[in-house]
Amino acid sequence: MNRAEARVDLNQISANIKALINLSGTPVMAVVKADAYGHGLVPVARAAVEAGATALGVALLEEAITLREAGITAPILAWLVPPGSDFKLAVDNDIELAASSIVALEQIGAVKSSKRPRVHLEVDTGMTRGGFLNEWGKLDAHHVSNIDIVGIFSHFARADEPEQEQNDNQRARFKEMVATLESFGYTNIVRHLSNSAAILKDEDSRFDMVRAGISIYGLSPDVNNLGSSESLGLKPAMQLRAKLHLVKTVPANSPVGYGATAHTTAETKLGVVAMGYADGIPRIAKDAGVFINGKKAPIIGRVSMDQFVVDLGSDSTAVSGDWVIVFGDGSHGEYTADDWGSASLSINYEVVTRIGPRVPRIYAPHIY
Repeated sequence: MNRAEARVDLNQISANIKALINLSGTPVMAVVKADAYGHGLVPVARAAVEAGATALGVALLEEAITLREAGITAPILAWLVPPGSDFKLAVDNDIELAASSIVALEQIGAVKSSKRPRVHLEVDTGMTRGGFLNEWGKLDAHHVSNIDIVGIFSHFARADEPEQEQNDNQRARFKEMVATLESFGYTNIVRHLSNSAAILKDEDSRFDMVRAGISIYGLSPDVNNLGSSESLGLKPAMQLRAKLHLVKTVPANSPVGYGATAHTTAETKLGVVAMGYADGIPRIAKDAGVFINGKKAPIIGRVSMDQFVVDLGSDSTAVSGDWVIVFGDGSHGEYTADDWGSASLSINYEVVTRIGPRVPRIYAPHIY
């Protein structure tokens, strides 16, 4: 029996993708990098394609290869494949590559294969992270002579703040760089700029394809600025559960955990949850906890490597071996990934992606 599990409802992911396709009216690339944001790379990729995603996006070449080895034949774009990588492996496996430097283009173009490399040019429109910037004006025909340029893309820095002028500036710069590429004769290319936040709130940035990441997992790109999953029509796909390793009654003023950073204020029942920071529970987390028997039980003390303690309350009927919900969709009053993000001075993205390999993924509906 598992002592912890992440239950992933693939039907929710499918529903989110279908909703995003309907909303955008544009082909959707489902972003499944980072083990599908912790939800499981191959099962999520399969569900995404079946739900209508026209392409898959990953960061790493090894992620793309894993999908091919699993028999997935949909178009795949890998965008964090630095110079010196095995570009031949990518080309031989029909993996499209992002290039953001001349040296990357040169190495991709030098690949000896029966297939021509397919490349999306990544351009820096204002995030000042990945993408062509100072080298953009130095690109020449010989850099792409052995390559098929099939796309051009960039990434918003503040799409989750729709009113920010930087979004307009980035969109305008993207159009300028697209126009430059089109002036060289590349008129049949896929232009993509929108991430989840832009899909939801920026109709002007959808172009030929959109890249849906956090939204396909049913989570809001930014709860404070864009609203909750529910308000956005998204269905959170992951429910994290764990067992109570131990339940015991302790007296008032009992120190709890490393450093004795917390003390009980009255006699109470404490539960030791069989998960810790080795499983992805943030050590820094405060003001979060678990849900059991219709009530929240907050963390008390520091999160340890394999366990953390919650205050169940003196009247709790919980016993050792009971399951608790660490986070879910919030529909029953439980903590959400948003709550845990706030409690750990982070975001829901980090909460779900950091759930470690010691926690099995169970592809089934949530349990209450």
